[in-house]
Amino acid sequence: MKRIRYVDGALDALDTEILRALTEDARTPIRDLARKIGLSAPSTTERVRRLEEAGVIEGYTVRINPAAVGLPLGAYLRIRPMPGELTRVAEMLAALPQIIACDRVTGDDCFIAKALVPTVADLETLIDGLLPYASTNTSVIVSTTVAQRVPPLQ
Repeated sequence: MKRIRYVDGALDALDTEILRALTEDARTPIRDLARKIGLSAPSTTERVRRLEEAGVIEGYTVRINPAAVGLPLGAYLRIRPMPGELTRVAEMLAALPQIIACDRVTGDDCFIAKALVPTVADLETLIDGLLPYASTNTSVIVSTTVAQRVPPLQ
Protein backbone atom coordinates (compact mmCIF):
# COMPACT_ATOMS: atom_id res chain seq x y z
CA MET A 1 0.00 0.00 0.00
CA LYS A 2 1.43 3.38 -0.99
CA ARG A 3 1.71 5.87 1.87
CA ILE A 4 0.30 9.32 1.27
CA ARG A 5 2.86 11.90 2.25
CA TYR A 6 2.07 13.66 5.55
CA VAL A 7 -1.53 12.39 5.82
CA ASP A 8 -0.46 9.22 7.61
CA GLY A 9 2.57 10.82 9.24
CA ALA A 10 4.92 9.58 6.53
CA LEU A 11 7.92 11.89 6.45
CA ASP A 12 10.99 11.04 4.45
CA ALA A 13 14.51 11.49 5.80
CA LEU A 14 14.91 14.98 4.30
CA ASP A 15 11.60 16.20 5.75
CA THR A 16 12.66 14.89 9.14
CA GLU A 17 16.03 16.66 8.84
CA ILE A 18 14.26 19.91 7.93
CA LEU A 19 11.96 19.62 10.95
CA ARG A 20 14.84 18.82 13.31
CA ALA A 21 16.87 21.78 12.02
CA LEU A 22 13.92 24.20 12.29
CA THR A 23 13.16 22.90 15.78
CA GLU A 24 16.70 23.78 16.85
CA ASP A 25 16.46 27.24 15.26
CA ALA A 26 13.30 28.29 13.42
CA ARG A 27 15.15 31.36 12.12
CA THR A 28 17.65 29.30 10.12
CA PRO A 29 17.96 30.92 6.67
CA ILE A 30 16.87 28.67 3.80
CA ARG A 31 20.36 28.70 2.26
CA ASP A 32 21.84 27.40 5.55
CA LEU A 33 19.05 24.86 5.93
CA ALA A 34 19.61 23.68 2.34
CA ARG A 35 23.34 23.31 2.94
CA LYS A 36 22.70 21.38 6.15
CA ILE A 37 20.39 18.82 4.50
CA GLY A 38 22.21 18.63 1.16
CA LEU A 39 19.56 20.12 -1.15
CA SER A 40 19.40 23.24 -3.27
CA ALA A 41 17.76 26.32 -1.75
CA PRO A 42 14.77 26.15 -4.18
CA SER A 43 14.17 22.45 -3.36
CA THR A 44 14.41 23.17 0.36
CA THR A 45 12.04 26.12 0.04
CA GLU A 46 9.53 23.89 -1.77
CA ARG A 47 9.76 21.17 0.88
CA VAL A 48 9.26 23.69 3.70
CA ARG A 49 6.28 25.17 1.82
CA ARG A 50 4.72 21.71 1.43
CA LEU A 51 5.24 20.96 5.13
CA GLU A 52 3.53 24.26 5.98
CA GLU A 53 0.62 23.72 3.57
CA ALA A 54 0.06 20.18 4.85
CA GLY A 55 -0.12 21.49 8.42
CA VAL A 56 2.97 19.59 9.55
CA ILE A 57 4.61 22.93 10.34
CA GLU A 58 1.90 24.95 12.07
CA GLY A 59 3.94 28.08 12.63
CA TYR A 60 7.14 29.59 13.94
CA THR A 61 7.53 30.91 17.44
CA VAL A 62 9.80 32.33 20.08
CA ARG A 63 10.30 31.02 23.63
CA ILE A 64 9.98 33.63 26.36
CA ASN A 65 11.29 33.26 29.90
CA PRO A 66 8.15 33.98 32.00
CA ALA A 67 10.12 35.18 35.03
CA ALA A 68 12.02 37.66 32.86
CA VAL A 69 8.73 39.32 31.88
CA GLY A 70 7.32 39.45 35.41
CA LEU A 71 5.47 36.12 35.53
CA PRO A 72 7.56 33.98 37.88
CA LEU A 73 4.72 31.85 39.25
CA GLY A 74 3.39 28.97 37.17
CA ALA A 75 0.57 26.65 38.15
CA TYR A 76 -1.52 23.83 36.77
CA LEU A 77 -5.23 24.02 37.43
CA ARG A 78 -7.41 20.95 37.22
CA ILE A 79 -10.88 22.28 36.54
CA ARG A 80 -14.26 20.59 36.90
CA PRO A 81 -17.17 22.75 35.70
CA MET A 82 -20.43 22.74 37.65
CA PRO A 83 -23.28 20.96 35.85
CA GLY A 84 -24.31 22.90 32.76
CA GLU A 85 -21.29 25.23 32.89
CA LEU A 86 -18.85 23.41 30.60
CA THR A 87 -19.19 25.83 27.68
CA ARG A 88 -19.03 28.91 29.92
CA VAL A 89 -15.89 27.63 31.67
CA ALA A 90 -14.23 26.79 28.35
CA GLU A 91 -14.97 30.32 27.10
CA MET A 92 -13.69 31.86 30.34
CA LEU A 93 -10.44 29.91 30.14
CA ALA A 94 -9.93 30.92 26.52
CA ALA A 95 -10.43 34.59 27.46
CA LEU A 96 -8.02 34.65 30.41
CA PRO A 97 -4.56 35.86 29.32
CA GLN A 98 -2.99 34.20 32.39
CA ILE A 99 -3.96 30.80 30.95
CA ILE A 100 -1.19 29.97 28.48
CA ALA A 101 -2.36 26.45 27.65
CA CYS A 102 -5.45 24.39 28.33
CA ASP A 103 -6.50 20.89 27.36
CA ARG A 104 -9.87 19.23 27.70
CA VAL A 105 -9.23 15.85 29.27
CA THR A 106 -10.97 12.67 30.31
CA GLY A 107 -11.31 11.63 33.93
CA ASP A 108 -12.66 13.45 36.96
CA ASP A 109 -11.70 16.89 35.66
CA CYS A 110 -12.69 18.37 32.32
CA PHE A 111 -9.77 20.75 31.82
CA ILE A 112 -6.12 21.01 32.76
CA ALA A 113 -4.84 24.55 32.34
CA LYS A 114 -1.39 26.06 32.76
CA ALA A 115 -1.32 29.58 34.17
CA LEU A 116 1.45 32.13 34.60
CA VAL A 117 1.00 34.95 37.11
CA PRO A 118 3.15 37.48 38.97
CA THR A 119 2.15 36.54 42.53
CA VAL A 120 0.24 34.10 44.70
CA ALA A 121 -2.40 36.81 45.17
CA ASP A 122 -2.86 36.94 41.39
CA LEU A 123 -3.22 33.16 41.31
CA GLU A 124 -5.85 33.37 44.02
CA THR A 125 -7.77 36.01 42.04
CA LEU A 126 -7.63 33.80 38.95
CA ILE A 127 -8.97 30.80 40.86
CA ASP A 128 -11.66 32.88 42.60
CA GLY A 129 -12.95 34.02 39.20
CA LEU A 130 -13.59 30.39 38.23
CA LEU A 131 -15.18 29.26 41.50
CA PRO A 132 -18.78 30.31 40.77
CA TYR A 133 -18.72 28.04 37.72
CA ALA A 134 -16.20 25.29 38.49
CA SER A 135 -14.24 23.56 41.21
CA THR A 136 -10.47 23.65 40.91
CA ASN A 137 -7.45 21.82 42.22
CA THR A 138 -4.23 23.79 41.80
CA SER A 139 -0.59 22.71 41.79
CA VAL A 140 2.18 25.32 41.80
CA ILE A 141 5.09 24.54 39.46
CA VAL A 142 8.29 24.21 41.48
CA SER A 143 10.59 23.41 38.55
CA THR A 144 10.43 22.03 35.03
CA THR A 145 11.90 18.60 34.52
CA VAL A 146 11.10 18.35 30.80
CA ALA A 147 10.43 21.54 28.86
CA GLN A 148 7.91 21.43 26.05
CA ARG A 149 9.52 19.74 23.09
CA VAL A 150 8.61 18.38 19.70
CA PRO A 151 7.41 14.80 19.41
CA PRO A 152 9.98 12.21 18.33
CA LEU A 153 10.49 12.28 14.58
CA GLN A 154 10.93 8.95 12.82
